[in-house]
Amino acid sequence: MAAGPWGWGSAALALLLALLLALLLGGARRLRRRYAADGARASLRGRAAARADGVRALLVTAHPDDEAMFFAPTVLGLGRAGARAAVLCCSAGNYYNQGEIRKKELERSCFLLGIPASDVTVIDHRDLPDNPAVEWDTQLLAAFVLKHIEANNINLVVTFDAGGVSGHANHISLYTALRYLHSEQKLPEGCHVLVLESVNLFRKYISILDVPVSCLLPRDALFILTEEETEQARRAMRCHHSQLLWFRHIYMLFSRYMVINSLRLL
Repeated sequence: MAAGPWGWGSAALALLLALLLALLLGGARRLRRRYAADGARASLRGRAAARADGVRALLVTAHPDDEAMFFAPTVLGLGRAGARAAVLCCSAGNYYNQGEIRKKELERSCFLLGIPASDVTVIDHRDLPDNPAVEWDTQLLAAFVLKHIEANNINLVVTFDAGGVSGHANHISLYTALRYLHSEQKLPEGCHVLVLESVNLFRKYISILDVPVSCLLPRDALFILTEEETEQARRAMRCHHSQLLWFRHIYMLFSRYMVINSLRLL
């Protein structure tokens, strides 16, 4: 039986969409290779463009697994350029009473990302609980972070923005604390703060197809991983065995945060 006009029209539309997707993927892969080849120096702009080999970066996270789930492109990108990075995790991730397990998972993940255990610090304070409904005390958190910055001569801090990527209250609390330190001019001279851009749900889950969008939009820093580095980031995420529920496997496949970090300076 011959196909009607609607059948041919649907087939033509499907073919057109497939060609468009192939073009988008091809363009995204070319941009990815170009930015990855340029390295972190070419990814930093303006005040963020300090010599990478002189950067002493501190990644401030809320929970063990944030470093791999959200910030792997930044950590690997800075490391690729010769910067030294450390992690300050502001809770042990004890929401399900797995804090001790998650501390060990964090160390293994950071090792795969190029950060030794000696540069990983976990704050396990009763007033900073792992809880998506709890906003942490700004003054207390700011005091912990500032003490760590000063003790380790940090000149670049990386953390979440006001959206916290996932909207988690603990993530947003980190932004509030760093914004307070920055606005009150309490940070050491020459210490800058980069915050990770939160994107809408569509962009969040289109993986490398978000590369062209991220390249076009304004930002102060952009890190894009190679295919090999993306697999390295996934291996780091797999260290967090206690957190690997089915939906996190899907996240690792499709989230742009496993491949791309776009950041802005405070």
